[in-house]
Amino acid sequence: MTEREKMLAGLLYDCGDEELLARWHKAKNLMRDYNLTDSEDMERKNRILEELLGGRGKNLWITAPFYVDYGHHIFFGNNCEVNMNCTFLDDNIIRIGDNALIAPNVQIYTAFHPANAEDRFGNPGKDGSFAFCRTQTAPVTIGDNVWIGGGAILMPGITIGDNVVIGAGSVVTRDIPSDSVACGTPCRVIRENK
Repeated sequence: MTEREKMLAGLLYDCGDEELLARWHKAKNLMRDYNLTDSEDMERKNRILEELLGGRGKNLWITAPFYVDYGHHIFFGNNCEVNMNCTFLDDNIIRIGDNALIAPNVQIYTAFHPANAEDRFGNPGKDGSFAFCRTQTAPVTIGDNVWIGGGAILMPGITIGDNVVIGAGSVVTRDIPSDSVACGTPCRVIRENK
């Protein structure tokens, strides 16, 4: 099993793997190009997104700057908007449905590390150095017609249903059911959204 296969299966994997690092560097270079592209140059921005993302529907708008780990694990539906300064750590799949609004400074994480330091780093080398820390992943799924408020953080493995509003500054640590408004740290449903 390759390190990429382990990564997508949610198993401990080596972030320093040659194949993963090559894709990581490619994504960083594409992000740099996207973030430095003139705002009105939609043709160039679309070419970069075509190469960077795993898939996208019609009418995707991403305001720079935008940050990813690999990019090709991110999938958008139709009519989505991502505002400035968002970070998507797509070490596993991030799937976003139709008509999503993602406010500034939203962070979506699919990666996490073992709590035990030895599991994270292994044994030190003879010179005292450590390898890249070991990581695990879990996908994040966001349904249709979802609005994620500014500064919200979505943790690995969560699913947000359809027609959901996540309040600004929330930390989403568990699934949020469809047709609800949720906020807080940890994020909890506060009312129905019908």
